[in-house]
Amino acid sequence: MIFKYIFTWWNKQTFGTFLKTIFTGKFVGKDELGNKYYKNSKNERWVVYSNKIEPSKITSDWFLWMHHTVDKAPIENETKKFSWQKKHLENKTGTRNSYKPIKIRKDEVKKKYETWK
Repeated sequence: MIFKYIFTWWNKQTFGTFLKTIFTGKFVGKDELGNKYYKNSKNERWVVYSNKIEPSKITSDWFLWMHHTVDKAPIENETKKFSWQKKHLENKTGTRNSYKPIKIRKDEVKKKYETWK
C-alpha cells in the first residue's frame, strides 16, 4: 500500500506533495467532492484530490482561491448558491459519458447556416 503512494503519482498526490503537506501544509478546507485544500507560510496553495487526479474536479469557488483571485477560502455554509446554478461536474471528455450531439441520418445534410433567398 505504501509503495503505491510512493511510486505512482496518479493516486491522489505525488510523494513530494505528500511530504510538503505533512511538514509545511496547513489544512484550509474541503469541498463537496472530498478534495482537501492546503496552504503554507509562503502562501503556496495546493489540493489533494479525493480519488484520481483530475483538475476539472475543483469547484469554481475553490478554483478562485487556488489561483489567488480571492484570499478568503470558501466555506460551504457561507457560499451563496442560486436556484439556477447547476451542480459542479468534472470534465467528461474522452469517457463514455462525454457529450455526443444528436446523430442525423446519412442522407440528411444539416447546414450550419441558412442561405439567403
